[in-house]
Amino acid sequence: MASKNSPLETKFSFNLLPNKTFSFLQDKTTLQLLMKWSMLGRISAQAFSFDQTFYPYNSHDFTLSFFRDPCVLTNLRKMEAGAWVTLEGEVVCVQVEVVPCSKVTMEMFDPLYSSGIITASGHITKCFHDTYPDYDLLRQMLQEEDGVMERREFLFLLFKHVTLGGELCQYEDTIHPYMDTTRSIYRDLVSVQKNPESKEISVVSTVIKVSALDASGVIYPAREKEDQSFSYLIVDPFRRHVYVFYHCYGVGAFTL
Repeated sequence: MASKNSPLETKFSFNLLPNKTFSFLQDKTTLQLLMKWSMLGRISAQAFSFDQTFYPYNSHDFTLSFFRDPCVLTNLRKMEAGAWVTLEGEVVCVQVEVVPCSKVTMEMFDPLYSSGIITASGHITKCFHDTYPDYDLLRQMLQEEDGVMERREFLFLLFKHVTLGGELCQYEDTIHPYMDTTRSIYRDLVSVQKNPESKEISVVSTVIKVSALDASGVIYPAREKEDQSFSYLIVDPFRRHVYVFYHCYGVGAFTL
């Protein structure tokens, strides 16, 4: 959904948090998997702080402020023609989608087993495809509109992104590498809190899928539309931190 700039919008200011590290971008096993899936060197995470109170209903104003902020324009990375660059040109509007994010366990993936997509041992069930000889039921499910999963949840979208990978993705025979990587990224990006009375853990982050446009069209996350080119803003309203999780579809790096 694209919205016009509003005269009543809340003005946020942002600062880069250069010392913030993300475990999934430092863990050797995870990096090797990202390389195998043709995502290495094309996936990134950055952290910024902000200065105003954030509310989910204000996601559009927050996002527009983000893409117009001088610090963001200087530091936000995007990939173009195989190289990391910063945003150029004036962002005239943004497209935002607040993504449901409520899961604190991996239980939502249990139906993959009960439906026969994954065997009890964790192997992915193969199936016939006219074009791809090594096709499987998992990729088939991910590329369908309906299925056994809660498809709008951020946890599912992360899983889908790492499973489908980049342009030269080498696919796994078992579910475990996908699940482990999804869990690692999710834990890095999403903030939770424990209720002191009930002891229940709940997600406090708001996840926003974003695109930015200049006068000529979409310039971020990529000029060409591709499901595997994406950017999410993950907002922690209590710490006033926002994490940018980004990937540009293409041929990933071949070495760590």
